[in-house]
Amino acid sequence: MASEKKLDCVILGLLSHDELTGYEIKKRMDTSLKYFWGASYGSIYPTLSGLVERGLATKREDGDSSRGKLIYTITDAGHAYLGKWLTLPVEKDELRYETLLKLFFGSEAGAEQTLNHIKEFRKKIEQELPYLMASEEILEKVKDMEAAHEYYLLTVRFGIRTYRAYLEWCGEAEEILKNKEEK
Repeated sequence: MASEKKLDCVILGLLSHDELTGYEIKKRMDTSLKYFWGASYGSIYPTLSGLVERGLATKREDGDSSRGKLIYTITDAGHAYLGKWLTLPVEKDELRYETLLKLFFGSEAGAEQTLNHIKEFRKKIEQELPYLMASEEILEKVKDMEAAHEYYLLTVRFGIRTYRAYLEWCGEAEEILKNKEEK
C-alpha cells in the first residue's frame, strides 16, 4: 500500500464508525484527528470518489436533505482493506512543525524573532491542551461503552503528554533565547 493512500485508510477508518458526508469527514479530521492528521476538502472529495470507484465505499443521496448531500458508507471490501492496512508496519511517523523549521534557521532571524515564534507556539499549545484534557475526562467516563473509546483515550493521552512536553520545551527555549538577547 503506497504512502499516498493513507488518506484512504483515514477516511475508511472514520466510515467504519459512522456513515458520513464529506463535510462531516472534514469536521472530524479538524476536531478528533487534528492533533495528528489532517486533510483539505480538495483531497477528501477526490479520495471519496476513488474509494467509491474501487468498491471500498458506497455513496447515496440523503433523502432527508433538500441540498442533495451525499452520504458515504464503508463496504465489506473497505473493511477488509482497512483491516489489512492496520496490520502493516508503520512506514513513517513524522513531526512537521513550521515553528521548528524557523527555529532551525533562527540564526538568520535572530533571537528576538525566534522567541516570538516560540511564544506563539506556546500560546497555541496552551489553548489546545484544555480540549485534550476535556476529551480525556469524557472518554474516561465512556471507555467501557464502546471498544473504540479506549483507543481514542490512549490517543488523547499521548497528545496530553506530548503537549505538556512541548510546554516544558518552550520554557527551556525561551530561557535560552532570552539569555541570548541580553548578551
